[in-house]
Amino acid sequence: MQWNELFGKEDEPSKAQVKEFIDNPIWSSLDDFLKEVYNVKAKLAYSGCAMDKGIWMGWNIKYKKGGKALCTIYPKSGYFLLLMPIGLNEMTDAELLMPLCTTYTQDLFKHTTLGHNGKSLAFEVKNEDVLEDIKKLIGIRLN
Repeated sequence: MQWNELFGKEDEPSKAQVKEFIDNPIWSSLDDFLKEVYNVKAKLAYSGCAMDKGIWMGWNIKYKKGGKALCTIYPKSGYFLLLMPIGLNEMTDAELLMPLCTTYTQDLFKHTTLGHNGKSLAFEVKNEDVLEDIKKLIGIRLN
């Protein structure tokens, strides 16, 4: 069963239910990292957006600091999707970071279209290496 089919708009999932559905320790690793390093807590939000055949529909987890969106998590069975904006003023630092990132992240960055506000990277977070890339990019977002 898909995440967006388990919890309706009126059925907000608990943090334990999110963790159980994702069922991957990298989820807790990211959540702990954001709390401990940047004092950022997860906030559940419901989205009715039907973009990309419902991938973005349903409950998601947002991380913000000082009004700035760091990333949004979309739970999947065994992993999660992470949407991260990279603003135009962060592009140079992100480009300099890319040679230090995994091939996956380099390809994602290269093939994501540059919009008028920057890039919106959509990661499939399934392993620790990609999570380490994300942590570095979050550091750029907060500088």
